[in-house]
Amino acid sequence: MSRVARFMRVSGERFRADWQDAFPGAPVPDFPELPRRATAFSAGYDFFAPAAFSLESGETIKIPTGVRARIDGGWVLMLFPRSGLGFKYRLRLDNTVGVVDADYFGAKNEGHIFVKLTNCGEKPLSVAAGEAFCQGVFLPYGLTEDDAAEGLRIGGFGSTNAES
Repeated sequence: MSRVARFMRVSGERFRADWQDAFPGAPVPDFPELPRRATAFSAGYDFFAPAAFSLESGETIKIPTGVRARIDGGWVLMLFPRSGLGFKYRLRLDNTVGVVDADYFGAKNEGHIFVKLTNCGEKPLSVAAGEAFCQGVFLPYGLTEDDAAEGLRIGGFGSTNAES
């Protein structure tokens, strides 16, 4: 297996600001545990909830994870709901699959990874603080023969243009 990345925490200042933006007036939780695999043959790194949350059917939540990832070039981090939560509750990421590029680490927002989830099922979902709620998988990717991309990321989420 290749070792291609390292999870780290964003700064306390960044986490506090992003938490207050997502949950105005709510107390800022402690940093959750950094993502880790559950077993020796797990592909996914579990991300842990910084605070407890509940979602009724059709409800959405945006969670600042407190995590950033330094990723080697040629690799990408893909985010998915935990398999059991997707199966039992039809929990979905709002962007279907999160794509965290290697250059996101150096973005203005420190590469802070957010997860936006919707409960598409028919029953309420509750996740305890510290419980795994999504997973990230590192995958290699290729380039087309005529690729000429030269731009540099400056902005944060959803921003791959130097002007953003």
